[in-house]
Amino acid sequence: MRCRKCDQKASINMRHHKLALCRDHFLEWVLAQVERSIKKYHMFTHQQRILVAISGGKDSLSLWDILLRLGYSADGIYINLGIDAGVDYSAKSLDFARSFADSNQARLHVIDVKAVYGETIPELAMRTNRGHYKPCSVCGLAKRHIMNQFTSLHHYDVLLTGHNLDDEAAILFGNVLHWMGSYLVRQGPVLEADRPGLARKAKPLCRMYEREMAAYAFLRGIPYIQDECPFAEGSTSIYHKQLLDKLEADRPGAKLDFYLSFLQARKDGLFSPAIDHQSDIVHPCPECGQPTSAPGLCTFCRMLAKSGNLPSINEMDLT
Repeated sequence: MRCRKCDQKASINMRHHKLALCRDHFLEWVLAQVERSIKKYHMFTHQQRILVAISGGKDSLSLWDILLRLGYSADGIYINLGIDAGVDYSAKSLDFARSFADSNQARLHVIDVKAVYGETIPELAMRTNRGHYKPCSVCGLAKRHIMNQFTSLHHYDVLLTGHNLDDEAAILFGNVLHWMGSYLVRQGPVLEADRPGLARKAKPLCRMYEREMAAYAFLRGIPYIQDECPFAEGSTSIYHKQLLDKLEADRPGAKLDFYLSFLQARKDGLFSPAIDHQSDIVHPCPECGQPTSAPGLCTFCRMLAKSGNLPSINEMDLT
């Protein structure tokens, strides 16, 4: 198969786009596609300070690489969750994140959960019984809380995550299955800072297939952790991805059409803002100052209080 643009041997064939490209033209195409999403959804500008949530995986490191190549001012943040599970998962992920930052003379902030809060995420999950033997709910809660707080404290204009199209389609599929109205009305490429204390968030890879990002990382020579989180096995999101993969195999482009049709329907007013009941009852948590709809302490601080590891806001070191 030949490259559509130069007739050289193609490195990747994207059936959903009916497009085959060689290495150089594919890498150029990825940059153009991401830049297009940034501008289309008004995510950020070259003058703004950008913080990228780094996991050590292909998507977040590729996103960081793309932004730097496009000339954006982008720093990274890695949250060391202390996940070991016999494979040193967090330590290995951090090594890849640091290696990328060093190779690109980029700034990486590292937040160690155990150092700040006294316990790793698995330890917090076991003590509070939120995650039992599988700490996924505690992990998601902690990452959202810490990233939002850090972004605000250090005056970044926007926080970016490496969610790709496969991620977004799977999240959308799950929300539609259960008709999670408040989640549907807020899902999209950009989450505005429309409540006190909330950081602005964006997903520049929302239109890029996971396969395309894997190809980008490989062709750019970006080392990344290829293992899944040891606690991810059997997760609902992976099951939803597998179902959507079957649909995509039979109908190339189905995932992209599903996601873009949803965004258009939302833009056309299919979902009423009144669905998002929490928007009118948000208040600052009296302990950490972060926005919450829960009465009293936010969910994260209640979890820490239950574990006996609740630091005052003055004791937190998120530098």
